[in-house]
Formats: sequence, structure tokens, C-alpha cells
Amino acid sequence: MPDRFAAGTRVRTFPYDPPHHTRLPRYARGKPGVVVEPEERAPLADLSAQGRADAPVEQVYAVRFAARDLWGEGDHHVVLDLWESYLEEVPDER
Repeated sequence: MPDRFAAGTRVRTFPYDPPHHTRLPRYARGKPGVVVEPEERAPLADLSAQGRADAPVEQVYAVRFAARDLWGEGDHHVVLDLWESYLEEVPDER
């Protein structure tokens, strides 16, 4: 199965705040980033943390965020490992 997002793809995280565990940090919800690289496939932590054996196995991506996009300031970047279902592609603004 091919990766949904290639390195360099502009993405945005989903803004939802689920009532259960999620590996999508609150500070990164609804924020734009860029895929650095696809990593490995892993069971979706949101469901596997609940002890569920039916957690889907998804591609995990390293995604780079500008600190200023996350916290309103900073000249550095932050890289997070995020499951595919947390991400949507952002169309080019050309």
C-alpha cells in the first residue's frame, strides 16, 4: 500500500479534541506542517491505548511544524510523529 503523503507534502492536523487518549498534542491541533518522511506503520494509539485489539494499523509520518505556527513565536521547528488519520493535505496556494 503506497504512502498517502510524500516527503514535502503540506498538511494540516485535524482540530478535533476527542474525549479519549490521542497522540495528537493539543498544541498541534488544526496547525499546518510539512511531512518530513514516512516512518513505519503502527496501530492507531488512540484505540490501542484503550486496550482494543481492533485498532487500525496506519502509516506514521514525521511532520515538521514552525514553532511560530504552534505557539505564536519562535524561530525553530518541531517534528512530531503523527498517524495518517490525524492529517489532511493542504492544497498549494498557487
